[in-house]
Amino acid sequence: MAYQILSRKIVFQGHAFKVEALSVKLPDQRIRQYDLVNHHDSVTIIPFDNEGNIWFVSQFRMGSESQLLELPAGVMNDGETALDCAQREIREETGMAARDMQQIGSIYLAPGYSNELNHIFLARELTPSPLDMDEDEFLTVKKIPISEIKEMAMIGVLIDGKSLAALFLAWSKLTE
Repeated sequence: MAYQILSRKIVFQGHAFKVEALSVKLPDQRIRQYDLVNHHDSVTIIPFDNEGNIWFVSQFRMGSESQLLELPAGVMNDGETALDCAQREIREETGMAARDMQQIGSIYLAPGYSNELNHIFLARELTPSPLDMDEDEFLTVKKIPISEIKEMAMIGVLIDGKSLAALFLAWSKLTE
């Protein structure tokens, strides 16, 4: 017994994603309607410098209607690999490039209603190499010592889910 998507209909098309109405046959043979946010895959980067700092960005997010502290991240362009996207995004958001960029995992951000898969990279050996930011991005870069990160998560200063998941996946590599 498996789920079977019987039909899809685009009900909204935006610049970053589309919303589809799905008709799905359930394992018990009932038919149910679901909404799916069809979103390009994305990347999150953990820039870790030689002084033991992780580079974050602070930016306003519409979903929380607040300024959030996050790891650099971004959406993959059509035809772009996850690695190419990570290399571009770290330069756009922090002004740094990484001589060592290692993918350490992938996570679904909200699989209950979205198909966006986020690829997580650990970036080391940072060197200045800025690219222009996106025209709608107003970011502040913040370097935070690794020794402060866990406490920031525990007291609710760091509440961005993709950043928390990325740090969890990388923690043993960051503290060895």
